[in-house]
Amino acid sequence: MTTNEELEPVAEQPASLAERKVGRRGVLKMFGVGTLSLAPLPVLPAILRTVFKPGRGPARPDINAARAPSGRVRRWTMIIDLRYCDGCQSVNKPPQCTAGCIEGHFAPEPMEWIQVFEFPLPGGGTQFVPAPCQHCQNPPCTNVCPVGATFATPEGTILIDQDRCIGCRICMAACPYDRRFFNWGNPPVPEDARLAHYDIERQTPARRGTVMKCDFCQDMARAGVLPHCAQGCPNKAIYYGDLEEDVATNGQDIVSVSRFLSEHQGYNLKEDLGTKPRVYYIPGHGEAVGRDSAKKGRLPTVWPWTKTVKGADTWKR
Repeated sequence: MTTNEELEPVAEQPASLAERKVGRRGVLKMFGVGTLSLAPLPVLPAILRTVFKPGRGPARPDINAARAPSGRVRRWTMIIDLRYCDGCQSVNKPPQCTAGCIEGHFAPEPMEWIQVFEFPLPGGGTQFVPAPCQHCQNPPCTNVCPVGATFATPEGTILIDQDRCIGCRICMAACPYDRRFFNWGNPPVPEDARLAHYDIERQTPARRGTVMKCDFCQDMARAGVLPHCAQGCPNKAIYYGDLEEDVATNGQDIVSVSRFLSEHQGYNLKEDLGTKPRVYYIPGHGEAVGRDSAKKGRLPTVWPWTKTVKGADTWKR
């Protein structure tokens, strides 16, 4: 996987432009709340309201449960601001977005559902690019699955039904972003994870012979909190929100999605393929948090429980 190599370096935005946010009154207006006295507190649970009805197995999400307060269907999105991503060099740790995802989903080694790649810049130096499943709106993976195990929800999130997946791995071959993973053996996960109740919007516990990937944390959207990766990022580089309401948050700031992307030259990975990802990027190399692009390398990813699980298999991706 590569970033858009034809993208020219973008000059750093003026501080006044970078700091423009959507005011609280503007957010309330987006949600159809007339006065501050009626504002739901905190704001985040109102943004990430219930998406799916509880279900099991092949049951598909109910479109009525995915509607925003405006009555329109949610369109979940993620924005990764690379100006604030330094590969966690500043905290001297492995990428914390990956660590949060691994611990939150009990992802088995060597799976990195959001993987931080280091790519060279045109003029020298490098940038770090966190890459989850892109949740494409023209997804090659759903078009090739012979049993319909991977599918798009009404609001555009791409999920995998573990009860249907036959492990053919055709979807993995079709994904141009290489963001799908296969369980080649008995997954090395904590014993507690094996007791988890399986739901179609989650992939815990991991199963041998099935494909797994980032699920955009629909269960966390129901609870009204940010995904594990966004919570784990120490620099608040990851925004999560709704294109339909044109709002996103990193847990600290709230922005207008359309304005934020336009003002900061937002782009998608491999745009020329026409897959229409729901994950957007703001160009940068960690300069907003003081990173020198000449400083290369990051600490390796760690799976905290792998060595403690008896009888688990290990494999290379």
